[in-house]
Amino acid sequence: MSPSASNTGEVFDVAVIGAGVVGCAIARRFTLEGARTIVLEKGHDILDGASKSNSAILHTGFDAPPESREAHCIQAGYQEYERIRGALNLPLDRCGALVLAWTEEQEARLPTLMQQARDNAVDDVKLLSRSETVGLEPNLATQVRASFRVPREALIDPWSAPHAYLEQALLNGAMLKRNCAVRAGEFDGQQWHLETSHGTIHTKFVINAAGLFGDHIDKALLGRTDFEIRPRKGQFIVFDKTAARLSRHILLPVPTETTKGIVVCRTIWGNLLVGPTAEEQSDRETAELVPETLDYLHQKGIEILPALATEDITAIYAGLRPASGQKEYQIRAHAGHNMITVGAIRSTGLSAALGIAKYVFDLGQEAGLQCTPLVDPVHQPIENMSEDLERDWQRPGNGGIICHCERVTRREIEVAMSGPLAPNSLAGLKRRTRVTMGRCQGFYCTAALAECTKGKLTHPIAGARHDD
Repeated sequence: MSPSASNTGEVFDVAVIGAGVVGCAIARRFTLEGARTIVLEKGHDILDGASKSNSAILHTGFDAPPESREAHCIQAGYQEYERIRGALNLPLDRCGALVLAWTEEQEARLPTLMQQARDNAVDDVKLLSRSETVGLEPNLATQVRASFRVPREALIDPWSAPHAYLEQALLNGAMLKRNCAVRAGEFDGQQWHLETSHGTIHTKFVINAAGLFGDHIDKALLGRTDFEIRPRKGQFIVFDKTAARLSRHILLPVPTETTKGIVVCRTIWGNLLVGPTAEEQSDRETAELVPETLDYLHQKGIEILPALATEDITAIYAGLRPASGQKEYQIRAHAGHNMITVGAIRSTGLSAALGIAKYVFDLGQEAGLQCTPLVDPVHQPIENMSEDLERDWQRPGNGGIICHCERVTRREIEVAMSGPLAPNSLAGLKRRTRVTMGRCQGFYCTAALAECTKGKLTHPIAGARHDD
């Protein structure tokens, strides 16, 4: 990495605060548009906040509030993901979704929800009778009454996408600083002078994409905030790969005013998950797993797919979503301050990230940011982790498999540990390769993993000697 910007006196065009999926997408957009960009992340690795835990669905926006900023960004994000996924080697499982009605009241709401989808330009939805629904999903519980199908809802990898976005930004000149907390800042009318744990960063524009701490960053830099983050916890359970055969679609409930509800779907890695819950809490750091809630999710999954009763659960996890009191994304430019806040990006952030990035860039141009797009930007395909595509373990010369549950090779680990976005921690390496995330949860491979990453992680795996 180049010398510290605080020591060189370099002035950036844009500083993006936060390296979650939205911050990564914003950094990519501004870099490709020609802006000298720096990303400031307080965590050990990117995606250490809200973006580390989600349901990995690429939404069409069929159920977003019509004509909302959220709906616009989801649609634009979906379209751009389609355009760039080939060049960046990003997976897409076009499995479609079924919105399931289990009661007479829910069935009565289906036409209204379908009209909402059409209002959001998702006009290929189709109402299905009970027999048609069961014909598509024969493992559903017999109580299902009807459904409608959303053909373009899809499954993606929630981690390779933002890694690819930020890696492309770094390959084209952007800078990333991890373990870099923004503490305060002053705008002198021309530039921001950000006080960080890495020293002072000078930049013409600031983009606040700090997720769960977005309102805190607004207060630190502007002295005020227009919204308050109210963390919403989501707990998940993950079934073993044998359970994936039970579902062909993303299985969605009829949503309520406060939540999209409990989803059952396959993952891009060949598992099947159930979740998330929607639990309000004040703690912004810790998403505690609650046994009673996990039991509820287990029973809920069995109610939808009874055959899950005999399937093994291999993982449980929880995450926090940066919800607020408002339903709409809190994206706004602060006139006269060269700052844009991108706040309260809730559960649809993965789908909307690329669309949000374009929307924020347009706001930056309106506020006076001037730059010239790169003529021939560098792009580098990311390593595939999808079970449906060829994996490295199937190719010769891979150095052997280190993590047998997820079939992660030594070469995959070595590739992840090199390049501009090498992880600092085991958590970061997990999101790059899925090591230790299979049925044994690292029981058999941690020692070998510690050995082959020895001296390469800032936060070494237990069992590895860290050579200073």
